Formats: sequence, structure tokens, C-alpha cells
Amino acid sequence: MDITIYGPLLGLLLLLFLGSGIWVALSLLGIAAIGMLMFSNAPVEAVMPSTVWSALSTWTLTALPLFIWMGEILFRTRLASDLFHGLSPWLGRLPGRLLHVNVLGCGIFSAVSGSSAATAATVGQMSIPELKKRGYDEPISLGSLAASGTLGLLIPPSIILIVYGVSVNLSIGKLFLAGVFPGLLIIALFSSYIIVWAMLNANKMPPAEARLGWGESLKRLRLLLPIVLLIIGVIGSIYAGFATATEAATIGVVGSMLIAYFSGGLTWKSFLESVKGAMHTSCMIALIIAGAAFLTVSMGFSGIPRALAEWIATMELSPYALLFALTLLYLVLGCFLDGISLVLLSTAVVIPMVEAAGIDLIWFGIFLVLLVEIAQLTPPVGMNLFVVQGITGRDIVYLTKAVAPFFVLLIFAIVLLTIFPEIAIWLPETMKTAR
Repeated sequence: MDITIYGPLLGLLLLLFLGSGIWVALSLLGIAAIGMLMFSNAPVEAVMPSTVWSALSTWTLTALPLFIWMGEILFRTRLASDLFHGLSPWLGRLPGRLLHVNVLGCGIFSAVSGSSAATAATVGQMSIPELKKRGYDEPISLGSLAASGTLGLLIPPSIILIVYGVSVNLSIGKLFLAGVFPGLLIIALFSSYIIVWAMLNANKMPPAEARLGWGESLKRLRLLLPIVLLIIGVIGSIYAGFATATEAATIGVVGSMLIAYFSGGLTWKSFLESVKGAMHTSCMIALIIAGAAFLTVSMGFSGIPRALAEWIATMELSPYALLFALTLLYLVLGCFLDGISLVLLSTAVVIPMVEAAGIDLIWFGIFLVLLVEIAQLTPPVGMNLFVVQGITGRDIVYLTKAVAPFFVLLIFAIVLLTIFPEIAIWLPETMKTAR
């Protein structure tokens, strides 16, 4: 059957499967099998097992469940409380005061979590009650939390960067390096907005609290020591070239267990819960990776990616025009798919187009993650909105309005990344040269 018929037909079937409530992974496997049976002579019973095994047996992928387990362990510790009390004396000196705890707290926790939802939930469970008790404006409090939680997708060790790296066969270490400066850029944008908002809305800010002395402020910094040491152990070992991503993940698991033990959060019950949580999430992601890999092979037999790449080449679109089109595509898809599904579902088609346009795949990975961050904030499937809703009980419409300014800032970050690609690629290139 002609490719022009094959593509739309399978796309329609996939939308039908997803809309019916079938698991994303099973939808991908089913569509891939249907495609091969209808449009290829290749034996499905031979291709599927070999493809699934190849996709899941890569050594790089072993870092994924370890980083997820690390985040599950830390989720059950006093880490969020220590972050709040360690940062608050210092951030209270800025316009916006403790609102910055959401941003910087999420940024720091992202460096040992890798998960957007876990970051928002962990920091939010501590910060939101404290901000509410002190009388901070609720929309800016909830909006900054939901938006800052997305940093868990970008700041290494990002689970979604691991998934992207495995699916596109890129270095996880380089992707981690590429995510550092864009993550800092977003932190700076969010904090700058809070400063401006606080200066323009002084009547919505609570009365300033008595400042702690420099001695007490310095004393509270020791609360940040465990997480700083863990970040150095995990991320520093990768950047310094001492460990692979998998070895760094092992360091992270051991370090998080030590933090949990000494903080009193490690019990037999919490240990089993962390294992179950990590196993549940890891199996879900692994099944989606398997389905996406099989769909990629199925589409390869059809020739769709090659045809699309050739079509893009004949249109002679500039890289900027292609990126604009992809941005619109991902903004729409992000309303209906979670981040990991969005990445795995699209890479088989999008990556050949991106390569044909001469766009760096490391840079595109960061560009894609920024779009996925926005997807975490867009209803009806905005995961971070669900997390904050679970903490506060507020409805999705209210939270969507609260997060709107940060949504615009994420779009602005994408524009800056596009105009200045060095934001993402400078560090991995520099580190490669240094080594």
C-alpha cells in the first residue's frame, strides 16, 4: 500500500486506540503489529521479540530504574523540609521572599530526582502549607510550584533525557551536560518574574518577617549539606568523567539511602514502598520504550521516516521554520500525552526530519524537553497540574490560570535556546575538548 495511505491510516488508528483508554505502550505495540501485517512481508513474530529485546537490553537503560529508585527514596525523607528551612533565611532577603523557595527548591531537588511530578510533589508538600500560613498570594505560590517542578525533566539526572538518549542512541552524559545551562536559565527567568511581580504587587505580599542574623542563617545552611553532597556524588562524578550514568545512579541510590537512614526516614516499610514505586514506574516506562521501538521498526519497513525526510528536503524549509512547525505539533500533542510517551511516540518520525535539516540532536533533545515541560502544564493531561491539585484541592482551571505567566516564560526560554543554541551545546562541547 502507498505510504501516503499508510501514514494517515495508522495515525488514525493510534488516535483511536489512545482515545479508547488503551495503555500507550499497548497502543504502540498494536499499531506496529497491524502496520507490519498489512503493509510488510516481514514476520511479526520474529521482528517483535528481537526488537523489544534490543530496545530493553541496552546497558545505558539500567541507569533509568536506579535514578527512579533514588527519587522514590528521597521522596520519603525530610529533604523538602530541610530545603525550605535551609533556603528561607537567604531567599527572604529578595523581593518575593519565600516564593523563591519553590523555584530554587525545585531546582535543587531536580538535581537528585529526575522526575517532574516527584519534584513538584516533594517540594510542594512542604512549601505550600508554609506559604499559605504566612499569607502569600495563592496563585503565584501554586503557579511557581507547578512550573518549577518541570525542572525535574531538564536538570540532570533527567529521566526523560535518559529515555531520549536511549531512543536516539546519544550519549547520556552529553545530554546531562547540555541540560545544565538551560535549567539555570529557567530558574533565573522564574525568579526574575517573581521579583518583578512582587515589586508591582506589594499589596499582595505579606508583611516582612524578622530576619535571622547572619550567624543563624549560616548555621541553617548545614541543612543543605546532604543534598549538596549527593549532587556532587551523582552529577559531579559524571561531569568529571569518573563514572558513567549507570555508575552515578548507583552512587545516588546508596547516597539517598544514607540520607534517609540518618534523617530517620528509612524504615522497612518505606524501603519496600520505594522499591514498589520504582518498579511500577520503571516497568511502565520500559513497556512504552518497547512499544515505541517496535513502532519505529514497523515504520522503517514502510519507509515513512525516509519519505518524510525527503519531503522536508524538497520543501527546503529553514531549520527555524521546521522548529516552529514542530513546536506547534508538540504543543498540541502535549495536551493529550505525558512527557515520556510524547518523546517516544514522536522520535521515529521527527528525528529523520531533524537530521535532514542539519539540526544538532543533542541540542534538539533539550529543545524537546522544554516543550515537554510545557506539556506538563497544559490541560487536560498536565501532570504537574494534577500534582498541585492533589496537594491543594484547587480545580484545573484555577491552576491553569495561575501557571499561565510561567507558561509564557517557558516559551521565551525556547526562543532564547533557538536564537542562542550555545546555551545547550557549549558545555558538552567544552567538556569533550577538555577531556
